[in-house]
Amino acid sequence: MIPYHPDFTPNTTGSLHEWSNESDNCGMGAIALLNGERNYQALDHAITSVCNMTHRGAVDADMKTGDGAGVLTQIPYPIFRKAASSMGHEIKDENDLAVGVFFLPQGNDETQTEVKCAAESIVARRGITLVGWRQVPVHPDELGEIARETQPEILHLILEKPLGWEAAFYERQLFLIRRELEKQFAELSGFYIPTLSSRLISYKGLAQPETLRAFYADLQDSDYQIGISLYHQRFSTNTFPAWPLGQPFRMLCHNGEINTVRGNRNWMASREEFFDSDLWGDDIELLKNILSSEESDSASLDRAFELLVLSGRSLEHAMCMLVPPAFRHDPEISDQVRAFYSYLSSFVEPWDGPAGLVYTDGTKVCASLDRNGLRPSRFTLTSDGLLYIGSESGTIQIPPEKVIRRGRLGPGQMLSANTATGELKLDREIKEELATQQPYGKWVDQNRTELKNFVTPDPQIPADDLDPVYLSRCQVTHGITLEDLDMVFPPMIKAAQEAVHSMGDDIPLAPLSRYPRLLFTYFKQLFAQVTNPPIDPIREWAVMTLSAGLGPERNLLKETPEHGRILQLESAILFEQELEAIRNREEHGFLAVSIDATWDLEEGPGGLKTALDRVCQLAERAVDDGVEILILSDRAFSETRVSLPSLLVTGAVHHHLNGVRKRMRASIVVETGEARDTHQIACLFGFGATAVCPYLGYATVRQVVATDNRKKLGESMTPQLAMANYRKALEKGLLKIMSKMGISVLNSYQGAQIFEAIGVGQSVIDYCFSGTHSRIAGVGFSDIAEESIIRHRAAWETDIPEGETLDLGDPGYNRYRRTGERHALTTEVIKNFHTFVKTGDKDTYEDYVKATLETTPSTIKDLLEFVPDTHGPVPLDEVESIDEIRRRFTTAAMSMGALSPEAHETLAIAMNAIGGKSDSGEGGEDPRRFEPYPNGDWARSRIKQVASGRFGVSAHYLVNCDEIEIKMAQGAKPGEGGQLPGHKVNGLIARLRHTQPGVQLISPPPHHDIYSIEDLAQLIHDLKEINPRAKVTVKLVAESGVGTIAAGVAKADADVILVSGHDGGTGASPLSSIKHAGLPWELGVSETQQTLVLNNLRNRVTLRTDGGMRTGRDIVIAAMLGAEEYNFGTIAMIAMGCVYVRKCHLNTCPVGIATTSPKYRAKFKGTPEMVIQFFDSVAQEAREIMASIGVRRMADLIGYTSYLRQREVPDHNKANTIDLSTVLKDVAPEVAERSGIPLRDIARTRQLERNDGMHKPALDLRIIQDIANRTASGSGTTDALSESSDAQHVEETFRRLMDQPPISLDYEVVNTDRNIGTRLSGRVAEIYGNSGLPDGTINLEFRGSAGQSFGCFLCSGLRLELIGEGNDYVGKGMSGGEVIIRPPDTIAPEFEAASNSIVGNTVLYGATAGTLLVNGCAGERFCVRNSGATAVVEGVGDHGCEYMTNGLTVILGLTGKNFGAGMSGGTAYVYDIDGLFQSRINPEMIIALPVKRSEDIAEAKGLIEAHHRQTGSPRARLLLDDWEAALIKLIRVIPKERAELERQESQHENATEPVALK
Repeated sequence: MIPYHPDFTPNTTGSLHEWSNESDNCGMGAIALLNGERNYQALDHAITSVCNMTHRGAVDADMKTGDGAGVLTQIPYPIFRKAASSMGHEIKDENDLAVGVFFLPQGNDETQTEVKCAAESIVARRGITLVGWRQVPVHPDELGEIARETQPEILHLILEKPLGWEAAFYERQLFLIRRELEKQFAELSGFYIPTLSSRLISYKGLAQPETLRAFYADLQDSDYQIGISLYHQRFSTNTFPAWPLGQPFRMLCHNGEINTVRGNRNWMASREEFFDSDLWGDDIELLKNILSSEESDSASLDRAFELLVLSGRSLEHAMCMLVPPAFRHDPEISDQVRAFYSYLSSFVEPWDGPAGLVYTDGTKVCASLDRNGLRPSRFTLTSDGLLYIGSESGTIQIPPEKVIRRGRLGPGQMLSANTATGELKLDREIKEELATQQPYGKWVDQNRTELKNFVTPDPQIPADDLDPVYLSRCQVTHGITLEDLDMVFPPMIKAAQEAVHSMGDDIPLAPLSRYPRLLFTYFKQLFAQVTNPPIDPIREWAVMTLSAGLGPERNLLKETPEHGRILQLESAILFEQELEAIRNREEHGFLAVSIDATWDLEEGPGGLKTALDRVCQLAERAVDDGVEILILSDRAFSETRVSLPSLLVTGAVHHHLNGVRKRMRASIVVETGEARDTHQIACLFGFGATAVCPYLGYATVRQVVATDNRKKLGESMTPQLAMANYRKALEKGLLKIMSKMGISVLNSYQGAQIFEAIGVGQSVIDYCFSGTHSRIAGVGFSDIAEESIIRHRAAWETDIPEGETLDLGDPGYNRYRRTGERHALTTEVIKNFHTFVKTGDKDTYEDYVKATLETTPSTIKDLLEFVPDTHGPVPLDEVESIDEIRRRFTTAAMSMGALSPEAHETLAIAMNAIGGKSDSGEGGEDPRRFEPYPNGDWARSRIKQVASGRFGVSAHYLVNCDEIEIKMAQGAKPGEGGQLPGHKVNGLIARLRHTQPGVQLISPPPHHDIYSIEDLAQLIHDLKEINPRAKVTVKLVAESGVGTIAAGVAKADADVILVSGHDGGTGASPLSSIKHAGLPWELGVSETQQTLVLNNLRNRVTLRTDGGMRTGRDIVIAAMLGAEEYNFGTIAMIAMGCVYVRKCHLNTCPVGIATTSPKYRAKFKGTPEMVIQFFDSVAQEAREIMASIGVRRMADLIGYTSYLRQREVPDHNKANTIDLSTVLKDVAPEVAERSGIPLRDIARTRQLERNDGMHKPALDLRIIQDIANRTASGSGTTDALSESSDAQHVEETFRRLMDQPPISLDYEVVNTDRNIGTRLSGRVAEIYGNSGLPDGTINLEFRGSAGQSFGCFLCSGLRLELIGEGNDYVGKGMSGGEVIIRPPDTIAPEFEAASNSIVGNTVLYGATAGTLLVNGCAGERFCVRNSGATAVVEGVGDHGCEYMTNGLTVILGLTGKNFGAGMSGGTAYVYDIDGLFQSRINPEMIIALPVKRSEDIAEAKGLIEAHHRQTGSPRARLLLDDWEAALIKLIRVIPKERAELERQESQHENATEPVALK
């Protein structure tokens, strides 16, 4: 069933858009009455809550139709008793009632009748009483136009339970009725059953929350008496109408994204052969094929959850199976709970990804978070039994005197509320009860076999190691080169680290290379951006695992001791002796068989496919014979036997067994000589391998050690240590690749296919990689076979002199070699280029262009040629000017620190001179550059970047720009964070970034305030509040789905979308990221253009691109594909003199560009004129091309792919397998035809000046006006906004603030009042900077529940006091001032502030100054990247003080786990209330010390005293009253480097003290 309405959804066939890339996020929650009552107020609370989360949703391009909103409630019996009565039927017992909600095709009476007749027939056959059909009363006029035109016919089917049936049996029968109907009408567009239940009923629609109640008349009826309601507001990444995709679904609503859903669906399908249950009997067949790739990830999760619950498990148990917490490294859970999760992991993999969940069975309401806790979930409990759960707190107004608890769920936590008993259970109690249901620990102990108990897990050298000649033949066959031995293996062996490189990737894509490339290089890793976050595998390793279990799985619907029977591997990357042990585990019942993965050379290229068929048949036969471990091995490779590409054979066997529903009977182990680096290993796991043994990698490691005559690997290096380090490097690299997509568990990554193929033909995809996107066609089986044979012949048909080995060669895949692979930037290119920028000689520019346009293609643009307009060329003087074209140019975000100050300023001066824009990068900017220099040069970067590290981001920084760029990912390493080595952090860099000189700086992989699309919308809102004049850019990296993400970004109110290509990047990056993550910009731009046009969103945003832009030809092609602006990175550096020696990360740049060292900075010779010379010539070249094809204006090129066609490449069969028709597809005609809009009116470029969306007016507008009025009048305030509120008036009055007495104002607030203080801070910072306004100048008091980003970017002179509670992001980017938060004095007496959550997650993220005092607890990631603020709080969640670089915090209560991860500066004082704090720290960079120094004692006590004075905190008073006892439990956390300095200082001081004579 396609969920999108066919009449309003364009046909995307032939375009780059993929439906499977669509996703959504939301605001959600639940209401439950624990006193057992049912009333209308419960529904009213739910609808009010979802209405007050409208800012978390989105609207269609018509700005009226919502993405979807809904409620899932208990059945309101009074309404349906009335309905049944009106049909002449009296319901005797309310519990006998059942209601089905049907969406049917509108206006199709025949089809509606067919569905109704079928339903009635099935109901009768199953013996259930049919009461009748009810037309659901609705008011379509309340909907937006698109929602109204796509509205289905909505009917209720009312049923009554037969006598004697149990409630659970009844519910299962209703489920089976729905399943029969779903199967019968699977192809009927517009058919959907939201609910069919005796417990729950759904009311949802394509509506804004505020119109949901107006649309459904039932929701206005006071007889809607319930005690449970879930609610949900959807934010989709498209504008295609889909009523079925609204939430809640049948049992749950989900905020997040299941990253592994493709694999989860495949694994569930494979498990169906084992399904068996007494509860279902012969109906078990209806449980099969239950999940569909055509539904959303949330819908699939709901179906899997429903299946488990109806099959007999509790809500809590079922969710622990699907979304378990991280249990392996958690010291605070009991052994029996750990055993429970260990048992579950034996037969079900996690649905991994960000997940905030609420779910119900009509009696209980539960809520839980995923293992990373990446979505907010707050709850409030009142004295009269009202439980509120939501993404935000304060969405309903609750009198303070009734509030007895305010809490939040942490990572992996759960709560359960039972409306029948009134019980509210929290996480520990729930999990302990689940763990005692069965003797899980005993079951695991008796059935699980640990491989480490039978073979040493330490590396061993094989007794019959490969001889040197055979080893060299293996290496040539599998593509191992001298370059690998020199660059790739040594850092893995020496330091267990992946190789690092810089300056991006400039060699041909694998399908365009004339070299026989490994199949792995045709696959690109997917990565998280916007709709879900990456995670940090280094600082947050505790949530990740690479363990694996071998063996068959059991029936998912039952629990037996045998379900725990697996062969457990500590690491799924096997040493050779571990694989041998697995081959011989038959004594434990684990029968293994090796299958030969080679083919006979005599069969030629055609033999490859035949061999794959053979291997698949052997694998199926083996599992039929009871084999439980399949070992796919290429060890039989020889002179006459060619190795099958390991990725090809793994995918083929995995998908074949999936197709015949036998995959879960056996595990796949790959014994491979081919896979030896992190990307290759990840590919094998991603396409179905359970474990991998890279035997040739280990043999090569031993060879590298044996030939290390100069001891470059270290004096103590041994083969065993080298192998251990090599495996560790592979493990770390694999974790990093998983983490890019936000996946924590290898078990979930296996088979999840988180890759895109580039240049692989559809026949190969369908057979071996089904479901993987490969959008430009490419090589077939014979082409792949030919490349394998070329390498094989090189290995076996080359004569080797006696005593020597085969020459491995150096193809120059990473560094340029004259005889190797083609590079776009060669010595000749750069030499011509430097001559040109210094002389301005046109001929040398043409030589530069000619050198970049060789006939051998490197990337997509090289396969394209221009198609002139039919009317012929136009005169050059009629083409728009160089000046006009240059305004479209920007330079890439290269931070101060990555670049020298001289180079950074040179770019800014040049771009300002030509009307273009330079980008600050993520390192801040010196305020002296904000104004023009005396000579007229202006070095202000017009674009200011906000990256995950938030370095240098402050109010003053953000108001001094025209555009603010949010860096979601970077081309060189998408999905990863960054590090600036300590040797590059000098005094200037440290000052701009608010850090310590000489200390390494870490940018985390995710923005910790962007875990979803609605979080990005909030940050965009933050930035538009601090600087309303600036446009906001979101930087993405090209990958499959980037267009879908871009559509969501446009709906989130971004003004500019930058799509970067994979081949850019000027800084250091892991080699696997440079080579194997991200796509060419051509694919990204084309997909984004197509998707925005399809969604009618293209008019809202400017589309910009970068990633290897070098010539005028490049920008003309980019324009034709849809880009309006063009970003230059590496080539702009070369224009300043960069000689491309790729030493950026070493701080030894020989021309002073990529360095902070004074020695090398002195060598900088670049000038703005050199940069301008380059851009002038690029613009002129573009003009000449435009003239030649007959186009006068860039605007007439943009989005018109008809000016391009694919060319034939001479003598390059592989390149000619590429089909770029999807890239060149113009979707505008389809949109015009579907919408009825004339083609000329379909927007291909931005039409709106700004994309600001619709928001509640900021409270700050009123505050600013009140301050202006108070300042202007000198006394009193006014509610009337009659005074002029234009910028000039505000500026004039604000300039007089220094001469005024302090101003005090107070306001009532609600959760929809977001960004309180932000816009005000922007206006203050424009005049006074971050710290120019004296403290206490403006004092604002607020009462109520403040919305997100309270005090965001606050600057000095402002004091905000909130009497109530805050939500997420309090004090984000705080640049000064004070924030005080405390509960109201009228709160219930049993409410203890120190035990309750009063602010949300990610508080003080990136703060640089100011003070925050909170009388209560904060959530996860408190003080993340704090670099200067002072804070006192009474408890925090996980990851407190993560990445902190400066500042001071006092925590007067419990912390969560992983405290201080990546903390490189600042101080935290923690009151160790339970004595377990030491177990919760991340010891990598910090140390926890007792507080003994007098200055530390005074500092901590002074802050606690200030906290008590300002907030009245009882916890602070308690500690101060017994200070000596409190001091014993107080712990000081500081970085290890600082602790060592203090120790040395102390020793020095003691040494200089006079020693008394004895």
